[in-house]
Amino acid sequence: MNPPSSVTLAWTGASGMPYGVRLLQCLLAADVRVYLLVSSAAQIVAKQELDWSMPGRANDLQAYLTAQYATVPGQLQVFGREELFAPVASGSNPADAMVICPCTMGCLAAIAQGLSDNLIERAADVCIKEQRKLILVPRETPYSALHLENMLKLARLGVVILPPNPGFYHHPQTIADLVDFVVARILDQLSIPHQLVARWGEP
Repeated sequence: MNPPSSVTLAWTGASGMPYGVRLLQCLLAADVRVYLLVSSAAQIVAKQELDWSMPGRANDLQAYLTAQYATVPGQLQVFGREELFAPVASGSNPADAMVICPCTMGCLAAIAQGLSDNLIERAADVCIKEQRKLILVPRETPYSALHLENMLKLARLGVVILPPNPGFYHHPQTIADLVDFVVARILDQLSIPHQLVARWGEP
C-alpha cells in the first residue's frame, strides 16, 4: 500500500483522546490531507483528558487546529457529525483511508451493523463498501462477548482492529512514549513513514 494522500480521522467519545490528537499531528506533519470528524462526546473527553476546550463549531475548530499545528491552507478540514454533505459521506469522493481514534464501542457496533446515522458512521460505511483502509482504535476494557463479535465481524470484512495496547520493550519513560507507540502502529498500517519508536531488533 502506498502512503495515503488523504485520511479521514474521527474522534469519538471513548477515552484515549491523546492518541487521536497525536495522530492528527503526525498526519499533518507527513503532508497528508486530513478530514477531521468530531463527535460532541469527543469534545467532553478532550476537556476531561487534556484540559482542552475545543471550539464547538467545526469552522472554529478548523481554524484553531490549523493555527496550532501550522498546516498549509486546505490541508485540514473539520466537519461535525451531522454534516452529511461532507466529501467523505459519498463513495464518489472518499479519502484514501479512515481511522477512528479513539473509537467507542457504540460507534464500532453501529459500523458493524451497517448503520449510517451520522457522518462518522457514514464515512466508515463508505470505506468498507469502497474497499478502502479502515482502522478502528477501540478503547474499552474488558471486552464483552458482544464487543468481540462486532470486532470479529468487521475484521472479516478487512477492517483493522487496533486496540491501543502499548508495548514496553522500548522502555517508555513518559506517557508521550506510550502514546507514540500506539500511534506508530497506526501509521504503520497506513504505510506512512515515521521515527516515533525504534523498530524491533534495531538500536
